[in-house]
Amino acid sequence: MSSSAPGWFGDFGGQFVPETLIPALDELTEAWAEARDDPSFRRDLEESLADYVGRPTPLYRASRLGADLGLELWLKREDLNHTGAHKINNTMGQALLARRMNKARIIAETGAGQHGVAAATACAVLDFECAVYMGEEDMRRQALNVERMELLGAEVIPVSSGSRTLKDATNEAIRDWVTNVDTTHYIIGSVVGPAPYPGLVRDFQRVIGDETVRQLAERGVAPDTLFACVGGGSNAIGIFAPFIESNRERDAGDRVELVGIEAAGHGLETGRHSASLTAGEPGVLHGNYSYLLQDADGQLIPAHSVSAGLDYPGVGPEHAWLKETGQVRYESVTDDEALAAFQDLCRLEGLIPALESAHALAGLRREAARWAGRNVVICLSGRGDKDVEEVARLLDPGGTS
Repeated sequence: MSSSAPGWFGDFGGQFVPETLIPALDELTEAWAEARDDPSFRRDLEESLADYVGRPTPLYRASRLGADLGLELWLKREDLNHTGAHKINNTMGQALLARRMNKARIIAETGAGQHGVAAATACAVLDFECAVYMGEEDMRRQALNVERMELLGAEVIPVSSGSRTLKDATNEAIRDWVTNVDTTHYIIGSVVGPAPYPGLVRDFQRVIGDETVRQLAERGVAPDTLFACVGGGSNAIGIFAPFIESNRERDAGDRVELVGIEAAGHGLETGRHSASLTAGEPGVLHGNYSYLLQDADGQLIPAHSVSAGLDYPGVGPEHAWLKETGQVRYESVTDDEALAAFQDLCRLEGLIPALESAHALAGLRREAARWAGRNVVICLSGRGDKDVEEVARLLDPGGTS
């Protein structure tokens, strides 16, 4: 397939779902195509993002950490969004779309809990019934976010199957959707799933990149590289999108280098990681064809990361295509490197990052010498309140990951 074919990015993407879901996907595709061109929908979304979510988020010059690394460091502060992460950009957009489709109920999956909180928040303000599926292991790691979702009126449904993490929560959400497809909209939290979700979520998240382009221009700063963490990959696609487009119009030497950082967990050699692009192979998961962690028989290998939000054995199909075409470089860092970067930002900038975002910071630290004296932008995808208890446990001499 061509990358321009609907629902496909090169050879990746598609719709690998039960036949009962095809009408719902067709309905969603048509609704989004109409909404994009509807000034009233755009106005409602822009007003929600400005007055409720708190956009635009700042572009902050992290001078102390930048000096420590020997470069000019800029942080796109998605942690300052309402609910504390980039996830709210997508949930507000999809909830407004669900209202347009006359749905009464929203379901979602969540790992780190931030997407679940963002979905519950959107449902509260727009008056939807809400159910969020969450693996029991993630509920343990992210107990604070479970309480937040319940306070917001959502039903949090524990998932005890498999590794009891994000993959398994997604499986259960899809089963719910198949059963209740007429009345229910499924807000997928990342650029994964069957078409049109990867493109739809990217479109709602590219506000991050569009703002970054404007804010850099206002400061007269020409970025040399951008870093973002990659699990499913929505914050990375969000900030990369406009730079991908402009890079295609530039000579090779003038392009902004884009770097996605995956979770290497305990190390790629151990097999306990979540680095689908770095160490996986193409296959089908949750309705799309992309890179997965799988064994020689095509069976999924359980993912591991210190970060619940990166603990997923697949990745968005657009990222797979960007890897194959060389438009984005993908690397991975270990749990220990992410924990060290987490502490660096706390100590030097007074900012507590999400463990997901700490992976992007760790990726930069590993290759800081390459960017000495140059302008680097990192998407700080979320704040780390949710991770403080887990980090404290892991940094304790008796703690284990």
